[in-house]
Parts: sequence; C-alpha cells; structure tokens
Amino acid sequence: MKTKLTSADIEYEVARWFGWRQHLIVPNVSWGLGLHECDLLICSKAGYCTEVEIKTSKSDLIKDKEKSHGHKSKKIKYLYFAIPENLEKPDVIEHIPAHAGILVVFDGKYNLGTKELRPPVKNSECRALTEREQYEMARLGALRMWDLKHTIMGNKNTIKHLREELTKANKE
Repeated sequence: MKTKLTSADIEYEVARWFGWRQHLIVPNVSWGLGLHECDLLICSKAGYCTEVEIKTSKSDLIKDKEKSHGHKSKKIKYLYFAIPENLEKPDVIEHIPAHAGILVVFDGKYNLGTKELRPPVKNSECRALTEREQYEMARLGALRMWDLKHTIMGNKNTIKHLREELTKANKE
C-alpha cells in the first residue's frame, strides 16, 4: 500500500533527481539572496538557478496564486512545481503557472521516483548568480546542515534517555 508523500519526501526526491553532487541545492531559502521564499533552490555550476515549489494539495496550489511575486525573479532561470502523483489531474494542474515545469513524485516499488510531466519555460531575463551570491547560497545550505545535526543529536539524546528510563522501569 502506498503512503501519502510529505513535503519532506518530495523535497528529498527532487533534490536526488536533480543531483546534489552536480548542483548546489538548498532547501527553504527565504533570506540572504534577495529572493522570494523558495522551497528548493538549485544552482548549476554555471551559476544559473532553478526554483522548485513543492505542493502537496490542490488547495495549496490555488493559494499559491495569491503570492505577489509569481515565482518570478531575474535570478531564477527555471521554475518547477513538484507534486505527488495523486495530484496529477487536469483540474489540479490547471492551477500551475504556464511557465512552470511540472515534476511528479511517485512512490515506486522500492523507492521514490520522479518524472517530468512538463518542462519549464526559460526566463529570458535571468542572469547567473555572482560568485558572492553563490557563496551566500552555499553558506545558507551549511547553516541548514548544522541545524539538522543539532536536531539529530537532540533526538539521539532523547532516545538514549528513554532507553535508560525503560531499562530502569523493567528492572523495578
């Protein structure tokens, strides 16, 4: 039985699909680059960026239309919307901007997969990020990594404490 994909599932799978060894990929960019909030920002070796907006419901897609920026920036060459396969329906896709590509993430037999349903339209006004901007993007990614490591360490300590409490309770 297939499970409902979360934003985190889609985020991970899309980053894998683009290739984190080939691209600089940073989640949740909302400050530091003079951009609107981006669920995933992907920078090529040449410095060109792709934004991926992740949506898990039709209502979330409809609400996205209210954003004043329209996912347009001279710093973004391509825009994709990534959706789970259960949203791959005409009445849902009609809410995705015409210039945006569409990635569909599906739960395969052994792991997640991605297919490109529609390619994006190139932003002809885009420019590559400067070296300084690329550095700032990498710095934001590094900050995310250390925050994640802190969370993991906290979880490990919580598990250790719970195991100790369980062992103590079993002895009594």
